[in-house]
Amino acid sequence: MTRTFSLTQLIEMRQDDQYSLHQRYINPSLARVQSIIGFDKIYVRGEGAYLWDVDGHRYLDLLAGYSVFNLGRGHPAVKRVMREYLDLERPTLVKMDCPLLAGLLAEALVQRMPPGLDAIFFANSGADAVDTALKFARGATKRPRFLFLDHSFHGLTLGTLGVNGGAAFRDGFEPLLPHCDFVEMNDLVALERELRKGDVAAFLVEPIQGKGVYIPEASYLPEAQRLCRKHGTLLICDEVQTGMGRTGRFLACEHWGLEPDMVTLSKSLGGGYVPVSAAIMRRSIHDKVFSRLDRCQVHSTTFGQNDMGMAAGLAALHVLDEERLIERAEVMGRELIARLEALKERHPMIAEVRGKGLMIGIEFKAPGSPTLRAAWAAAEAAQKGMFTQLVVMALMRDHRVLTQVGGPGVNILKLLPPLIIGEQEVEMIASAMDAVMVEAGHLTGRVWAMSGELIKRALSQ
Repeated sequence: MTRTFSLTQLIEMRQDDQYSLHQRYINPSLARVQSIIGFDKIYVRGEGAYLWDVDGHRYLDLLAGYSVFNLGRGHPAVKRVMREYLDLERPTLVKMDCPLLAGLLAEALVQRMPPGLDAIFFANSGADAVDTALKFARGATKRPRFLFLDHSFHGLTLGTLGVNGGAAFRDGFEPLLPHCDFVEMNDLVALERELRKGDVAAFLVEPIQGKGVYIPEASYLPEAQRLCRKHGTLLICDEVQTGMGRTGRFLACEHWGLEPDMVTLSKSLGGGYVPVSAAIMRRSIHDKVFSRLDRCQVHSTTFGQNDMGMAAGLAALHVLDEERLIERAEVMGRELIARLEALKERHPMIAEVRGKGLMIGIEFKAPGSPTLRAAWAAAEAAQKGMFTQLVVMALMRDHRVLTQVGGPGVNILKLLPPLIIGEQEVEMIASAMDAVMVEAGHLTGRVWAMSGELIKRALSQ
């Protein structure tokens, strides 16, 4: 007699093995890091803005899957649509057809785009969407070169590494995609110098950079768009992390009134359930790639229009509209930033609080106290950005708040709460940050307690 496979039973039997399995088969370095910083929890449930571990402890999740869970975890409306889809027994991935749900999601996305963006290619991840945009830009312009910004992050595939501004991510994988050059944010002179050469297919930007939450000067992006138009270069806005309401607009580029030639979306487009992404572009670009009948599949990906992903995308857009989560992100973000700004008066190590909507960065600076400054210098000498890692650990250990360092080698804390948070969560975040910074103001406080061990481990690598 054939036994019925039970996922519930399998999880119950093996959940204590999760870190040993990763150490053996997947990424032992990551498993070790999680153990060192106290993140080696066994989570058994996720709902809304919270996670619960095997011991019943609740954690406020300010990672949100790096913005996958804009709607929170397990949103009931999206869950209902997923179950409804499975019950329909739809014939997904026929491949030699034009699936209805893909057309409906494309229509819904185009209605939310800046003017002129009316053609879509669906893929699986943010990196897929960026790769697609780069490939289409070359195909449409017949130009070889791409420009990108310092500190940018557009993915970690071999193709997207060529336009990744993080040296730590690029190191060890050269040679990368050729003809890719970075320019400094806000340097319009350098940008035009490169564009004037006439060989740049596209200028790729995150309207707000995911690594570090760097926001350009008010005039930079509009002027960059004007220069791209002037020199025949396409402007691509990578909205993989900033899109879907994260910054208080559906797209972050709306804050500057931009009308890019292409936009990339992913992460929370799948409603927190299914990996899905989209490259949305001007029809003229799309037509130059799919230029003849015999080239109708010159670019394709197996799972790119799968029905479950399309259903999840339609459900996610419905929830954003029905629950007015974009407006909520703007209101709650303004309130949270104000609360965090107020902490600067009490805690001199907070250098800056910046962000739009619920994409927020808190940058730290060296303390004024000689004893604390010496501790800061020792930590930084061992590993740049270590102070922020100590803050991340303290928030987790003492307040059960999940956060992340804003990027390699920077003292920036990044907050990406689900867009569903309310006054209660704003109070929790502000209170936790206040308490941690009070502790950080004393060398004998709990924030610095792990610095010696982290320094030793960093120096032994």
